[in-house]
Amino acid sequence: MRVLLLTHAFNSLAQRLFVELRDMGHEVFVEFDVNDATTLEAVALCRPDLVIAPFLKRAIPEALWRERTCLVVHPGPEGDRGPSALDWAILEGRAEWGVTLLQAEAEMDAGPVWASARFPMREATKSSLYRHEIAEAAVQCVREALSGSPRPCRVPLAPMRPACRQADRAIDWTRDDTATVLRKIRSADGDPGLRDPLGHLFDASPAEGLGGEPGALLARSGDAVARATRDGAVWLGRVRGADGLKLPAAKALGAELPEIPGWRDLWYEEDGAVGYLHFPFHNGAMSTEQCERLLAAWRAALTRDTRVLVLMGGPDFWSNGIHLATIEAADSPADESWRNIQAMDDLAQAIIETTDRWVIAALGGNAGAGGVFLALAADAVWARDGVVLNPHYKGMGNLYGSEYWTYLLPRRCGPERAQRITQARLPVGTDEALALGLIDARLDRDGFEQAVRSGATELANDLDIGHRLYEKARGRREDEAEKPLAAYRAEELDRMKLNFYGFDPSYHVARHNFILRVPKSRTPSFLAPHRARLAIG
Repeated sequence: MRVLLLTHAFNSLAQRLFVELRDMGHEVFVEFDVNDATTLEAVALCRPDLVIAPFLKRAIPEALWRERTCLVVHPGPEGDRGPSALDWAILEGRAEWGVTLLQAEAEMDAGPVWASARFPMREATKSSLYRHEIAEAAVQCVREALSGSPRPCRVPLAPMRPACRQADRAIDWTRDDTATVLRKIRSADGDPGLRDPLGHLFDASPAEGLGGEPGALLARSGDAVARATRDGAVWLGRVRGADGLKLPAAKALGAELPEIPGWRDLWYEEDGAVGYLHFPFHNGAMSTEQCERLLAAWRAALTRDTRVLVLMGGPDFWSNGIHLATIEAADSPADESWRNIQAMDDLAQAIIETTDRWVIAALGGNAGAGGVFLALAADAVWARDGVVLNPHYKGMGNLYGSEYWTYLLPRRCGPERAQRITQARLPVGTDEALALGLIDARLDRDGFEQAVRSGATELANDLDIGHRLYEKARGRREDEAEKPLAAYRAEELDRMKLNFYGFDPSYHVARHNFILRVPKSRTPSFLAPHRARLAIG
């Protein structure tokens, strides 16, 4: 079947459905919903059997839904209606929520239901629920709708809920308790963020044991700032200012506050002969400073008496490479880009050169660009089923990339596959990643962390671990003799220097547009092969 994904942006849900539909054997095309004329032109070129809309900010044109079946992914249970379904569910503290796949008609969210699924809510940001529970339920609905003979049905409709406004979730710091403040901030995280006199607030978590005059800034801990509520305090991890840049709260607010422990985005734990490094950096972005801290933590972990080290990343993202927001905010984005990629390379090099431990990259969250190749520096890559990888850089202004990818990727996948992967610029699901050699194991979504711990412990206790490490060290020596890591790094950075300092500004323009959320004016050609006919004609 030819399926067109009509979407406002190629976000996490659109990418997940793209991967799942291709794995089901369908031919999948993507079109950004820029305006009616562009959308209708895409349909005429693509001639899809079905249109699926995972993420839209406006109604599907009548000329389209009258001609072809269009299925809309609504992030709410059967009968729910309105553009802010998940926002309201978090604000109201719903215990259960769902996803509905319904057919587009004249009245919004009122068409026949093709499939629906429900899930228990957890205390998390809107973006985290969207990447996990909403995405899983949406995949379930699409699979159900496309398997066998669907039986669309009408359901009783609730009144249309309005869009959730900033006024609907405005914090009254003198009256709101901690739980209420967290729900309000989480309902707007990651888009549009909760508007406050300090800026748009993101990444909030409880600040246990702290309190003070409601609304007052109390302390800082790493990147976060603690702010008092009526009955306690919350940590604010990120703030977006009037310039549109989302930065660490401590940097964005610039307040002189006492430094205390309590908030963390990096920690080490040990269980027997296995060490675990957790680094749930916000949105998977790794600034120069974060790379340096992670490298220091890695070196400290190497002083411990362990045989296996596991890089856990975070639950939403493992890593997405260099930190484009801190680069955009720098006095010289080119210089900060250079510093950041050098810090990423230092980290990757340290992992590659660790030959006395078996290293596992445990991907419980998505990974992109340099984050994928950083994972490949490990001896084994284990991924949670449903994780999406974007093993390429070119979409960010034709960026060349580093992190020793020219060494790591061909070694794993072979030169031909490596070329195809990086040039395709498409997301990869766990099935395809396993077939390509990007990952070594796909673990069930439920119980992922426990499976990682069990597998790592088994490896550490394996009587063959000494021989495994001997062979690893021998292989590293042979690779180094054939071509030193320094040579790969120098070649990659020569290309990166042109991206950062050369005459072509594509990387800087793409980064600026990405960070400031400039809407796309067209669909990239690698997502829209149907438009190749138009270009040829």
